[in-house]
Amino acid sequence: MAKRAALSDGMMASARALSATMDGLRFGEPVTHIYNPLRYAWAMHEAFLQKGTPKKTGGVVLLGMNPGPWGMAQTGVPFGEVAAVRDWMGLDEKIGRPKGWVGEHPKRPVLGLGCERSEVSGRRLWGLMAERFGTLEAFAERHAVVNYCPLVFMEAGGKNRTPDKLPAAERGPLEAACDAHLARVIGVLRPAWVVGVGAFAEKRAERVLAGMGDEASDVRVGRVLHPSPASPAANRGWAEQATTELETLGVW
Repeated sequence: MAKRAALSDGMMASARALSATMDGLRFGEPVTHIYNPLRYAWAMHEAFLQKGTPKKTGGVVLLGMNPGPWGMAQTGVPFGEVAAVRDWMGLDEKIGRPKGWVGEHPKRPVLGLGCERSEVSGRRLWGLMAERFGTLEAFAERHAVVNYCPLVFMEAGGKNRTPDKLPAAERGPLEAACDAHLARVIGVLRPAWVVGVGAFAEKRAERVLAGMGDEASDVRVGRVLHPSPASPAANRGWAEQATTELETLGVW
């Protein structure tokens, strides 16, 4: 089996390739500002991959959609709620500022670990993992958390716009690059499961795996409820529901 160093190296190479591809994409209104944390928060993302990549193949990939403005946009870590990244993961790397695609939105400043806003989705997801596994290292024995798309899209007023709401002409090139990245991640980690955190991620995983053919024929796909506070169901005990879903699938 591949060692963690080899797996994390593969994950970092894929993330760098994805980030470079993102720089060549163009987006129009109503999107006015776009953040790429794989650029300005790369040091933190790299540290996360080094510490949070599974030690061996055959585990579980938990797949999110894209960064939230108070999570990965601040920390460079998927679902990266500040307290979870700083206090539980023990990560503390330099965070830069968005420069391309117009620059920083005045209502969504990147403050890194100094951000006082809490990303609820990340607090819920990493809170469950902390409770169940104790440490990031124990979680990463057979789990990885990856976002399908690395970009944050914002409208003029600061509203977050998810990738599935982009026009088809913009969504096509974006999905092609993100699909290729997910295929590389699956090729590196060779997981037994890809679990979409929400319906969008599940559908993208199914599409990518179908395109990989025999290379990924033994990888199973599942889904858990997204922990977003915009979901009434998630606000009724997300951790308990997600645990039940993962146990029902046979992942846990």
